[in-house]
Amino acid sequence: MIVIDPIYQIIQLVLQMYVWVVIAAAILSWLVAFNVVNTRNQVVYQIGNALYRLTEPALRPIRRVLPNLGGIDISPVVLLLLIYFLQMVLANIYRSLVT
Repeated sequence: MIVIDPIYQIIQLVLQMYVWVVIAAAILSWLVAFNVVNTRNQVVYQIGNALYRLTEPALRPIRRVLPNLGGIDISPVVLLLLIYFLQMVLANIYRSLVT
């Protein structure tokens, strides 16, 4: 149990941080789409590029499976639901190991 507890906590922390990265990427994409921020600004471009590189490997397989809904991209929502499902599964596994 000495090793399992810290590993579980780190995995949960990484998953929660990735949730915030996905949310930030979705919000930034909306801001760019509605011309609130301009990607010609170097800082905005760098942030957008980093968020794209962090989220696209997880979103691309989801986009392949989902039907085309026109201009609406629900893949971040599906990814967030999958992450929350994974967190619940890990919590159940952790509880079964601890008791």
